[in-house]
Amino acid sequence: MKIGFVSLGCPKNLVDSEVMMGQLTARGHELTTHPDQAEVLVVNTCSFIDPAKKESVDTILEMAEYKKVGRAQRLVVAGCLVERYRGDILKDMPEVDAVIGTNEIDSIVAVCEGIENPAPVDPGSLYLYHDSTPRVLSTPKHFAYMKIAEGCDHPCTFCVIPQYRGKFRSRRFESVVSEATRLFSQGVREINLIGQDTTCYGEDFEMKDGLAQLLARLAQIETPQPKWVRFLYAYPNRVTQKLLDTIAEHDSLVKYIDMPLQHASASVLKRMKRGASGDIFLKLIEKIRKTIPGVAIRSSFIAGFPGETDADFETLCQFVEAAKLDRLGVFSYSDEDTSKSFELDGKVDGRTISNRKRKLMSIQRKISKKSNKLLVGKEVDVLVEGLSPDTDLLWQARMSTQAPEIDGYVLINDFEGAEPRPGQMRKLRVTETHDYDIVGTLLEADGSESGGFIPTGLPSALINIAGAPSAAIPLR
Repeated sequence: MKIGFVSLGCPKNLVDSEVMMGQLTARGHELTTHPDQAEVLVVNTCSFIDPAKKESVDTILEMAEYKKVGRAQRLVVAGCLVERYRGDILKDMPEVDAVIGTNEIDSIVAVCEGIENPAPVDPGSLYLYHDSTPRVLSTPKHFAYMKIAEGCDHPCTFCVIPQYRGKFRSRRFESVVSEATRLFSQGVREINLIGQDTTCYGEDFEMKDGLAQLLARLAQIETPQPKWVRFLYAYPNRVTQKLLDTIAEHDSLVKYIDMPLQHASASVLKRMKRGASGDIFLKLIEKIRKTIPGVAIRSSFIAGFPGETDADFETLCQFVEAAKLDRLGVFSYSDEDTSKSFELDGKVDGRTISNRKRKLMSIQRKISKKSNKLLVGKEVDVLVEGLSPDTDLLWQARMSTQAPEIDGYVLINDFEGAEPRPGQMRKLRVTETHDYDIVGTLLEADGSESGGFIPTGLPSALINIAGAPSAAIPLR
């Protein structure tokens, strides 16, 4: 059968989609980018906050239309929305033929082929893919995501993920190394390790400094060309000196820490069941920068958490000004009915939340503008992504301090020598900067460069990533 996919939400969800696509192609089915030609459509949903739920429902209804105007015979809904609203979907959305939750993705072949909808999985047998699991990558050939753990044991009151991802469990050490080795051998230049909390990796195996051990081993994988290894989503109290020393020691471990802090007020952090305070975080940031020269630190915060007073918010503003983070995301608090924070009093009104979010981003904009100015005239290593989607006159690339699909791009308005190719690692001279944008000239390629990935016209999957417009993304 021809099967089309739409994947919504985070990279963790994207990996689940890639695993499902891998199982389907291993069975002999064909993936298509054209929903009107698909005989089965699969929507892998997100339901982390209200906007994500709305996007998921809208996408399901959009794909359901192809059962009327296209060839679609079945519509399958997968992912987090199913874990949260399984009964409601089956009851209120007759267009949906089958649902599978986050721990049932190995049932994708059966439900696409029309076998009865599987019963919910026993929470004691939670799913986690391994290195021999079929997987079809949907990212550009030069980078990939790799899930090293699933689930979460943290009690954060604002988060509903543990309710439908289950308890924390790590992939086996050698399974991760084996998959990474294979990806690098296939031409991947950058691997991004993901999980709900990657810094807990190996704790369920009683490994000490498990993530540090894993990173050190991945850094030792021999590749014909330079490689980047990055991990995302560090929990602050799991960032050990051993982890920082390991990142500093190996060139291929990018000098980048993504560490969601959520707030800086001790009282708000207590209500979040996160603990710590802004002062503790500032000391941690100082230790990170001292250990890893040139490190870029990204964090995210929640504006308008229940009970957040004007004084709490001012504490957060002062922290952001003092921390001078390289990257910052601010999210409006979403009052999810199954979260513990839903029961808290002191709810903050929407207008106040919006104003607070805007003020935080205004503070960060000034920090970013000042920091970017320091790059003018310097030469930095970049990974070429391809032509800008906005204009054929510009190329775009990423520094190692920019995570894919999160931190934006460096714009290339001129280049020396050979024309750039996606997947090349080259030097770039920064010529101008703005609040967030960096512009530069790409320098002559190293003679050892292979020239990167040349598109081969392979089939594509119907994928929608993290709120981006629906687009065809090459598979391999």
